[in-house]
Amino acid sequence: MTNRLDTNSYKWDVGAGELPMWVADMDFETAPAVVAALQERLNHHIYGYTTVPDHYFDAVVGWWERRHQYSIQKEWVMFSTGVVPAISSIVRKMTNPGDKVLVLSPVYNIFYNSIKNNQREVLASELVYQDQRYSIDFDDVEKKLSDPGTTLMIFCNPHNPIGKVWNRQDLEKLGKLCVKYQVLILSDEIHCDLTHPGNKYVPFASVSEEIAHNCITCVAPTKTFNLAGIQTSSIIVPNPEIRKLVNRGINTDEVAEPNVFAIEAAISAYTDGEPWLQGLLDYLRTNKQFLEQFLASELPQLQAIPSEATYLAWINCQAVTDNAGQLCKFIREKTGLYVSEGAIYGGNGHGFIRMNYACSKERLIDGLQRLKKGIELFQKMKRLS
Repeated sequence: MTNRLDTNSYKWDVGAGELPMWVADMDFETAPAVVAALQERLNHHIYGYTTVPDHYFDAVVGWWERRHQYSIQKEWVMFSTGVVPAISSIVRKMTNPGDKVLVLSPVYNIFYNSIKNNQREVLASELVYQDQRYSIDFDDVEKKLSDPGTTLMIFCNPHNPIGKVWNRQDLEKLGKLCVKYQVLILSDEIHCDLTHPGNKYVPFASVSEEIAHNCITCVAPTKTFNLAGIQTSSIIVPNPEIRKLVNRGINTDEVAEPNVFAIEAAISAYTDGEPWLQGLLDYLRTNKQFLEQFLASELPQLQAIPSEATYLAWINCQAVTDNAGQLCKFIREKTGLYVSEGAIYGGNGHGFIRMNYACSKERLIDGLQRLKKGIELFQKMKRLS
């Protein structure tokens, strides 16, 4: 496993002996095809301003057709430096200060930042949690969509942190409600390529022409191929009027120009990276199974929520504490294991932790052993207090 210490890694800039298993950043080297493409560009020795060629759009269109059986037209696609910059730009351009933006919680915590930092109001509809499964409270969603102040919904498909792949029926019902109340859909689908074998990811915009006409989709090869630092993503907008506004917004915000490696990385990933991805998904499946078996046998007081996508385990620790933040801090102090506290995702996240298992089996075992030690020490402390 490649040593990432002392590389200015956001994930690995931790204390001595600590093990970071928090942020959604894999510990695997990217696909050899991507490395070769970047090396070829590096060897050119001149790194000037870069344009977005036709071949980039062909690669994006080809990937979604091949991998997800979804036909995209080239003119629908716009380059952006990342999904998060795109989301923030779209919030600024497509809504007004004071508008309400709906999210389904618990959800990716940066959504809240993109809303609040732009002087919009977060409107959260909590997902229903029952029998270790999450579902949408459509009555509550409709009530909040019908609010005249609600102009945008930021959706997550597949859903981070719970790892849920939304089915066509849920997407259709939700999409129709957004159309009915004239609420624009912004769908973050960055984890789509990490759908687990045996499950089917459905692009929100593919459900119907009516929904596609009201939908902005953000995608990227960065989660899939571990390229977050390269800063490359795409925004897909079928509606030409909405696309014109989004394009103006990302250019005004200066997030529409690629760095010298962004285009090469994306094209090579989408063109030649599929065999590597298949191997990755197989490895992640083995890790996921091991994690679930470990918790069942060694830490039965914790529950890994059944997931259908991502490499992020959403773990219920409510039998141990209703303050996962305190638990995460304690575990890090006592064992060096660094995982994400669920409260930052909203909803019922205060009783959960999120753990990244995209690493070597050896490192996963180390992390789970630390988790076990931390939980046992925490419970002992509670008994003595």
